[in-house]
Amino acid sequence: MVASRETEIYRQDARAKGSFLSPRQREELLKPYLPSPPSTTPPGRQMARPIADFLKNQLHLLVFTILHTIFSIFIRIRQTYHVLLDRILAILYYHHRAPELIRKDVKDLSRIPEHLSVILELKRGDRGTVGLETLMDEVAEISAWCTGVGIPMLSVYEKTGILKAYIPNTHRKVTSKLHAYFGQSVPSLQLRAPNTPLFLNGESPEELDSLSSSSSHISILLLSAEDGRSTIVDLTKTLTEMSQRKKLSADDISLDLVDAEITESVMGEPDLLVLFSPNVQLQGYPPWQVRLTEIFHAQDNTGVGYQVFLRALYSYAKAQMRFGR
Repeated sequence: MVASRETEIYRQDARAKGSFLSPRQREELLKPYLPSPPSTTPPGRQMARPIADFLKNQLHLLVFTILHTIFSIFIRIRQTYHVLLDRILAILYYHHRAPELIRKDVKDLSRIPEHLSVILELKRGDRGTVGLETLMDEVAEISAWCTGVGIPMLSVYEKTGILKAYIPNTHRKVTSKLHAYFGQSVPSLQLRAPNTPLFLNGESPEELDSLSSSSSHISILLLSAEDGRSTIVDLTKTLTEMSQRKKLSADDISLDLVDAEITESVMGEPDLLVLFSPNVQLQGYPPWQVRLTEIFHAQDNTGVGYQVFLRALYSYAKAQMRFGR
């Protein structure tokens, strides 16, 4: 801190408009409180500093290049290994559109999921309706595989929700694919989306009872990003308004109530979630429904394939459900 005597002298000089102290005295008064002047470096050391910085930067660049090269080689080897593995599995376990072969591939599994969910992506590079046709064909293929295995429930998540606008087209595509796999004994098909009318084998919903007695049945649910977090937000607002209007007690709001409401409005928790993308990205998938779901991801995979579907079922059969314990 500045000494009180020096402070008083400075104020007197200020009141006298600089006539009380000489410039020399003013410098001596402020000198103890000024920062120390920069140290002078000999010219030889000033020239050596840029050279040292240049060599250090080159060393860092060399280390980075070596690490980047090693990591790139590792990634290439890993991708090559996975490509070869997928090709071998595709040859050994190709279904030939025969349900008998699909059932043979899974006959040794200890359990099969009752509800399978997949995340698909609309290819942005495709022009016009090509991307939509590819997406519907992927849904149809997976539906046929699930029917062959005996999985009664399939939910398909696509972030943009474009399939919801083409439910009749998707239904025809899936039905055509089921005809290619099962011939005349086509399983009953139920296709729907949250908050949309039921589309059941091209018939009205009233005929559900007559069709449910079929030997095999597949129910497909189409999901999008609007069925995820926004559903939880809307439910929270509804419960809050009901509580404020005394229509619902705060003690009645529980996890079981929230789970029941979300299950009714969207869907229940799937047993298995399969990702066909090269990276683990849920893309806004409904978060409430994946609390206890087994998630399978094939590293470096770039498309929908039967071998990935089969590996996911084998992984699910071996998984241990500890439920947080």
